[in-house]
Amino acid sequence: MKFGGTSVGMTTGLTQVLSIVLYERERWDRLLIVVSALEGVTDALLEAAHLAQLANRRGYRRIVATLRTRHLKLIEYLPLGVNERAALQADIDRLLFDMLDTCQLLADQAGQHTEPEAIDAVIGVGERLAARIVASLLRQNGLRGVAIDATDLIITDMVYGNATPNIPITRERIAANLLPMLDRNILPIITGFIGSTATGKPTTLGRGGSDYTASVLATCTDADEVWIWTDVDGMMSADPRDIPSAQVIPSLSYTETAELAYFGARILHSRMIAPLHELHIPVRVRNIFKPQGAGTLISDNNESAHLLKAVTMAQSLGMFAPRSGSPHSVIALVDEVLFKLAGSRAEVVITAQSSWQSFLCFVIPTSAGHGALHSLEIALEELTYSDETLNLWTIRPVSVLTIIGSRLDDMHSAIASIFAALDGIRILALSQGPSRCSFSLVVETADGDEALNRVHGVIRAD
Repeated sequence: MKFGGTSVGMTTGLTQVLSIVLYERERWDRLLIVVSALEGVTDALLEAAHLAQLANRRGYRRIVATLRTRHLKLIEYLPLGVNERAALQADIDRLLFDMLDTCQLLADQAGQHTEPEAIDAVIGVGERLAARIVASLLRQNGLRGVAIDATDLIITDMVYGNATPNIPITRERIAANLLPMLDRNILPIITGFIGSTATGKPTTLGRGGSDYTASVLATCTDADEVWIWTDVDGMMSADPRDIPSAQVIPSLSYTETAELAYFGARILHSRMIAPLHELHIPVRVRNIFKPQGAGTLISDNNESAHLLKAVTMAQSLGMFAPRSGSPHSVIALVDEVLFKLAGSRAEVVITAQSSWQSFLCFVIPTSAGHGALHSLEIALEELTYSDETLNLWTIRPVSVLTIIGSRLDDMHSAIASIFAALDGIRILALSQGPSRCSFSLVVETADGDEALNRVHGVIRAD
């Protein structure tokens, strides 16, 4: 079971975590718990790391002081014994002091080459704090909860900020260090999002990486199921922050879910599905505040023919040029710039060309962070003055809407109804995914919200 930042970030959420774990402990012989940092903490830590790189000592110290106050305030209202509370406070202080030391090192190296593992060491502290809080709460209520840093379990490559686990080595580590704990009736509370290289240097798995951690652990322990506890009722037909009338999708196939995450659904990490699909491990997405709800079941047998299920809208960057020709050099350049800025690759690229015009659309992954689109746009605009690869290109944000369903290549009438609903809205490009589960439309940013509402209306009618 993985609990997100909204679950562990307030007293009411932690009360629900405790209630769920106590209940499920009676139903399952073995449980693994994965926790994220408190909501907003990873962004604050990332800011602290950047301030440290600029030698802004006052800035990162202010952030550390704010995080200490927030975590201590949270545990102040938890039903903990005197000794348990004192030990937890000491753990929090130790982790934050260690982080200050790392920030000090970054500040001392300002203007020089920065060791990327130092950045990951800083931004991974949030999960370590959260795991210790949850473990203390469980111990206080009669469970043998132990906080485990995933740096001791999940071994990754050296792509700092967006690392990929080495499954064979990770499986060995888990067999040696984690499974014996389960045999001794210990309940591991494992940090999401973080790992380490084979030589012990800290890494992180990208935004939303706690889901990925849960997936890797399930794969390496041959789990029966993975449960993702969040603050919504399940996977939705659209982002409820954009479409208040969005509805829960009772069931999805692995492929549909992967496409949803790939094209911007924020509930799940885009890389978590593939390992589970390979071993046919079901996933349940449930609301921690409504644990009696069924949520969404993701498995092999949930493909429904001729049914539109969801629509996403992803932040994207459009590039226009008054020429035709191979776009490969431009795509490679954008990918390189995005990786330098956010540690993410430009994995989704939609292209359209005519005899005298070219259009490229880059979908910015959610793992790149909220400011990645703006930062990429500025960086590329600066390059247009110095790099002849870009000097003919016009750059601006666009919106990519992606419709998710099963066997969309057979659903001509449904696709036609979507086009009819978008009458009057200019469509810049189209792309049907090879998975047969996705169909994407690129529109101007100004038309994005209206297009999203119209398409969602078609999905609900379907």
